[in-house]
Amino acid sequence: MDRAGTSLLLPDPAQMALIDAAASRVVPVRDLMEHAGRAVARAVRRHVAPCRVLVLCGPGNNGGDGYVTARRLAEAGWPVAVAALSSPRPGGDAAHAASLWRGPVVPFVAAEAARADLVIDAVFGAGLSRDIDDALARVLAAARRIVAVDMPSGIDGATGAVRGYAPRAEMTVTFVRAKPGHLLLPGRDMLGRLVVADIGMPDSVWDAVTVRTWWNAPGLWQVPEDRVDSHKYTRGVVSICGGASMPGAARLAAAGARAAGAGLVRLAAGGAADLYRLGDPGLVVDGQALEDLLADQRRAVWVCGPGLTLDEVGHALPLLLGAGRAVLADAGAFLLAAGRPDLLRGAAVITPHAGEFARVFGAPGADRLAAARAAAARIGGVVVLKGADTVIAAPDGRAAINRHASTALATAGSGDTLTGVIATMLAAGMEAWQAACAGVWLHGEAGMRAGPWPVAEQFDRHLGAARERAAQLGRQAAPGGP
Repeated sequence: MDRAGTSLLLPDPAQMALIDAAASRVVPVRDLMEHAGRAVARAVRRHVAPCRVLVLCGPGNNGGDGYVTARRLAEAGWPVAVAALSSPRPGGDAAHAASLWRGPVVPFVAAEAARADLVIDAVFGAGLSRDIDDALARVLAAARRIVAVDMPSGIDGATGAVRGYAPRAEMTVTFVRAKPGHLLLPGRDMLGRLVVADIGMPDSVWDAVTVRTWWNAPGLWQVPEDRVDSHKYTRGVVSICGGASMPGAARLAAAGARAAGAGLVRLAAGGAADLYRLGDPGLVVDGQALEDLLADQRRAVWVCGPGLTLDEVGHALPLLLGAGRAVLADAGAFLLAAGRPDLLRGAAVITPHAGEFARVFGAPGADRLAAARAAAARIGGVVVLKGADTVIAAPDGRAAINRHASTALATAGSGDTLTGVIATMLAAGMEAWQAACAGVWLHGEAGMRAGPWPVAEQFDRHLGAARERAAQLGRQAAPGGP
């Protein structure tokens, strides 16, 4: 994996524990704890002016980071007190950090939290695996301003779920790499500004564990770039099934594909072809039967589902899958597969939102990452579980979490545009999971460029600039790049 792919890794708390153990064989934990606390103190000093600070410390290493933070801020002249939930284990590294604290120690109560100008939450980090109790929740809730160490206490670092209660921080400082819970909702919404601090973890630690989750961004993938001899077939052909009753969805998918760089986009509409022929002149509309169109082997990538009725998708999807085409299934395909996920087996990519996912596979629950992975394994294809924290999961266990998007995408037809973008990446020769990752990022970038309150028809206007931006970032991230 290149350096960008490594930097985008999202180890879960269990994997992070293995990484910490491997690091301890090279760098003493006490040194790493010192570096972590120094990083938090530095971030706090950059974030706020000197004020009265209360550091809430738990009994584990997260609390140890808190004791170091308190000492470093006090050394800089800040008025700091510590409140301990409970004492660290005697002889441990957190106990050593606690022994170096010479400042005030106050009761771990809500009144002390309310009195401070700023509370630093170093109680539990990303590895929390149980609900926090009411007493801790009351103390956290009393704080007026919070900076969290690693993760706001109460948020599951693997899933982003809130375990009973979690405070809303204005900044969260984590170490080495972000964790999945930093990107997944609702936890992501509780972090404030996320700072990922380097604490001198040796590169060799990544040999101790196989991490299969990434932050979705260029560098994890590279968008295909034109060569001097490129032509429409090297860019790729995208074919889209068009229905008779909702032609707008297929048109949006086609516009997304063309704007994202497809060499040729063809809309297979059968007897409904006349509904599409007054559209954009660069869009080829086919009126032949789907069975006849499949004779053209150059048409390897198909979008099936947007705007299709149950009968239409019930006819088209089995034909496409049976012909061995790379199929991107969406919308109407999930009506067909409701409660019957095996009908999607063989699709290259499916793009359900949470409601469609629940219709086919059952509700994703609190662990969207695990649910998407299980669904991908079930159908043998890539699952794009859409949302503000879109998860892109491959059947081999790879997964990426996307936060590169905006609420501008929360409009009808946006998902149809996305299907066209992903199909374009597939047609250009990208592997299915990387094509889906790239398509989701490009779609998000277009949404961010579209300005306030856009409609779906406007997103495709920004896809060319989005693709160029992705190419630039990808080149910068590549080995030997600038």
